[in-house]
Amino acid sequence: MSKKIYLSATLAALLSLPLYASAATDADLQVIREQIQQLRQSYEQRIAQLEQRLQQAESTGKRAEAVAEQAQTTVQQTVATPTAASSSNGGEGTFNPALSLILSGTYGSLQQDPTVPATGFAMSPNMGHEQGFNLGESELGIAANIDANYRGVATLALDPAGGISVENAYVQTSALGNGINLKFGRYFSGLGYLNEQHAHAWDFVDQPLVYAALWGNQLGEDGLQAKWLAPTDMFIELGAELGRGRGFPGSDRVKNGAGSGVLFAHIADDIGIEHSWRAGVSLHQTRADNRISDGVPDLPGTAGGVSNSFSGDSQTAGLDFVWKYSPNGNMRDRYVKVQGEYFRRKENGLLTYDLATANIADSYSVTQSGWYLQSVYQFMPHWRAGLRYDRLDSGIAAIGVLNAGNVIGNYAFNPTRTSLMLDYSPSEFSRLRLQLARDNSRQGLPDTQMFVQYIMSLGAHGAHQY
Repeated sequence: MSKKIYLSATLAALLSLPLYASAATDADLQVIREQIQQLRQSYEQRIAQLEQRLQQAESTGKRAEAVAEQAQTTVQQTVATPTAASSSNGGEGTFNPALSLILSGTYGSLQQDPTVPATGFAMSPNMGHEQGFNLGESELGIAANIDANYRGVATLALDPAGGISVENAYVQTSALGNGINLKFGRYFSGLGYLNEQHAHAWDFVDQPLVYAALWGNQLGEDGLQAKWLAPTDMFIELGAELGRGRGFPGSDRVKNGAGSGVLFAHIADDIGIEHSWRAGVSLHQTRADNRISDGVPDLPGTAGGVSNSFSGDSQTAGLDFVWKYSPNGNMRDRYVKVQGEYFRRKENGLLTYDLATANIADSYSVTQSGWYLQSVYQFMPHWRAGLRYDRLDSGIAAIGVLNAGNVIGNYAFNPTRTSLMLDYSPSEFSRLRLQLARDNSRQGLPDTQMFVQYIMSLGAHGAHQY
């Protein structure tokens, strides 16, 4: 409330001015006092309205994400814009970015080699865990309003082994109106439910198996995203993206035009004050060019597997749903959240087998899918427990005759995993978590896993999506 202090100081200074003959008259001073008082009342009323809207957004799921984001942006614009009384630079605003730093780490106890991929998904990235004590990936976030029309956000990932990578770096419009919002730069795609959430906001230590196998944990893009929020009581959001296609299952190609496209739609509503829900559909289309996978098992049983290459089209359709319940609408004390997602991917193209030796290319087509269902229960303030079940289907591949004796087309195995979670959050800025899992994602290699995790947030901490 720095402006309140400034206005109070100004008012005190005006009231203490000596009444010299050359000073302003009592009438002039009274006019100035009234103007200052009106300005102060208007400012306090606006802040109170914004705080009320934010409180309502936290206690209800209906349009929570859109309202919270709009209110937060308005607050930042209000604070960053000086009044006529305080501006001495021609009305130009000040640059005051919000800074945040996420610190995290885990201890992992595993019985099996984490580098072994899920059976039937060796051509996908293997997002295996690490054993023992590990410093997690730290996130440095910077966000600020650029001007009245744009807002900028950047998230830098600090690798424990050294080096910095750009996780997000995008510009977002704030003044288009009519429910339209544009985002351009590097961002997490809006498909599905979990994909846009950063790692520190996950309800479990890791992503579901379907996200790890089909997206390499998350689909990130360089491109343009457009969203439209319908002017209705029910939350209705439509979105589309055009991207470079750099993230798996695509491949970073050097060419003009877009390499990937995404369409998604979300609807949500409240049922009374205690229940809220959101459902969505999404479609992702991209193309892989010479996408290389190492260590892929083959029919001849080559020790350590072989290196293959795939070029072709990839299309993924998805469904997502989340339901939340909180007694009397108070999510600070107790709530239950149930969510699930299903993805189905079809790839069709040319597979080159054993690049180092055989180098045999022929047609390849496969449809793979996966889903998860999870529930998180906050049974008392600061304490939550969760249960998640994952399942994958590697499908039956159609393989060209030249590679029929080389490539495994049917693994006849469905990877699964069951996870239990308990976490404690003394505040919204800190969380300690224990997770146990029974991992049957690798045929013949069942694994009992235990993880201990800490997540600490320093600095500005924006609201998470619904």
